[in-house]
Amino acid sequence: MFGSKKITQKQVEEALSTVMDPDLHKDIVSLGMVSEIKIDGGKIAFKLTLTTPACPLKEKIEGDARAALQAIPGAEEITIETDAQVRAPLNEKKSIEGVQHIIAVTSGKGGVGKTTVSVNLAVALSRLGAKVGLLDADITGPNCPVMLGVQDYEPLGKNNRIVPAENYGIKCVSMAFFVAKDTPIIWRGPMLDRAIKQFLSDVDWGELDYLIVDMPPGTGDAQLTMAQATKLSGGIIVTTPQEVALLDGRRGLAMFNQMSVPILGFVENMSYFQPEGSSEQYEIFGRGGGKKLALDSNVPFLGEIPLDPKVRVGGDIGDPITNSDPENPTALAFLDIAKQVAHQISVHSLMPTPAAASAK
Repeated sequence: MFGSKKITQKQVEEALSTVMDPDLHKDIVSLGMVSEIKIDGGKIAFKLTLTTPACPLKEKIEGDARAALQAIPGAEEITIETDAQVRAPLNEKKSIEGVQHIIAVTSGKGGVGKTTVSVNLAVALSRLGAKVGLLDADITGPNCPVMLGVQDYEPLGKNNRIVPAENYGIKCVSMAFFVAKDTPIIWRGPMLDRAIKQFLSDVDWGELDYLIVDMPPGTGDAQLTMAQATKLSGGIIVTTPQEVALLDGRRGLAMFNQMSVPILGFVENMSYFQPEGSSEQYEIFGRGGGKKLALDSNVPFLGEIPLDPKVRVGGDIGDPITNSDPENPTALAFLDIAKQVAHQISVHSLMPTPAAASAK
């Protein structure tokens, strides 16, 4: 239009600097999420790089950015190219070269479905666009290979490093690959310690956004080794609604606190059973205990997983429900938990550590 002023890059940056990340309480420009600004008359385009492909706030941030730019006089058309880049924690050296975040999945007791959650969480994160690995740290009871469908994998070596198995886009390493089937692994603590450290340092993980670590139940040697040998980005505690499981969940919470590991939240597994084609929900083990425990502990509640025979079948045949039936309500529950986990990781990784903050 005659006499109208040309839109400048400074105007665009100033407008976008009013768009805040709802959790980090910082604007998207200072967070480094804005790049490749292009202006052609009244047309404005830019690239928005989110901190995770699973960002649950994607639509809100895009909408706020679009509204901020449309307020610029002369702006007619807004184009936003959105992608994601998972970032390592601020001011911290990576524990494993190429791996951005290491996430421990644990439980205070066995039998709560911790490995089922670990495997389906890994597949769900991969489906959301992330590069994911799965470390089976349950050395004496390794089950990840069966659930991921790689139990027959024979380990390969490359440049003096172990090449992990891969299925459904997930790289996996487990002690099950190195012992004969049905052979019990009867090891003392120091041997477990060495095995876990080798899986951390001698595996060719490549470039990963998230390395999910399926921990053994309890609060023993494996947990101490993981906390001492690497920098965990966060821990997830799996529980079921029964009081005994909740008591052990509290112990897992205390363990992470003592080891200064950020707690990403609780997952309540086996929350209820809903027969196919019915709206009736049967709370076989009770319900809501995990959520109450999270609220009482002031940590996030990541979600609840129902009892579903398809989850068991998928685990037995090596085809997780998040892959075999992604639109199944239980698979969608895992997907939502994956989004919450990625979101929590982004929040923790972009918040300065106390040491870094005090140094400013």
